[in-house]
Amino acid sequence: MGKEASAMVARRSTSRRDWRRWWWRLLPLACCLVCWVASSAAAAGVAVASLPGFDGPLPFSLETGYVEVNESTGVRLFYYFVQSEKDPDVDPLLLWLSGGPGCSSLSGLTHEIGPFQFAAKRYYSGGLPKIIYQPETWTKVSNIIFVDSPVGAGFSYAATQEGSKTSDTKTVKQLVIFLIKWLHDHPQFLLNPLYIGGDSYSGYIVPTLALAIDESNDSGDKPILNLMV
Repeated sequence: MGKEASAMVARRSTSRRDWRRWWWRLLPLACCLVCWVASSAAAAGVAVASLPGFDGPLPFSLETGYVEVNESTGVRLFYYFVQSEKDPDVDPLLLWLSGGPGCSSLSGLTHEIGPFQFAAKRYYSGGLPKIIYQPETWTKVSNIIFVDSPVGAGFSYAATQEGSKTSDTKTVKQLVIFLIKWLHDHPQFLLNPLYIGGDSYSGYIVPTLALAIDESNDSGDKPILNLMV
């Protein structure tokens, strides 16, 4: 085997080890969150004041919940919502999508732009991972909805087999419904500038979703979403 091939195999092996370390750090927190939300799946949102592994109360406003986006097939999308730490009444509202397709938005919340992260340790030694505040969080200047999409990603689920079937087209339609229903339950954010962002595969979804929102606004559907393009 040549040097280049050997280096490629080594990089892939390291990447797999890094992913396993990341997942084992994330698993305890995910289990705690699913216990909290399972008993109130139909609720518009539940305030989370503290998290296992984080010292003291959270220094930001965190809400989790489900939004039903298809009543006939029982599709419910799970979200984390973090209010801006600056001025939530006027700061932008950002809908953040993860890639995959099928990755949980928990990755964006804890490893990309969210307000907390796991304290770095080379090896997992058991027990709850320590969570620390992330001072470079985008929630310093914006309200962010991290949504598990498409159905089947993260804690999002369908009550029927038909509802579990997904495509980019269905994903976009469900996200439009998600935003309309979420803003109906959170009318104080209706006038905030709305932005859509994400990583990886969401690069296919974001522009299509922006177009669908624009078309929904043009058709007169209510509420009008204050999309910035």
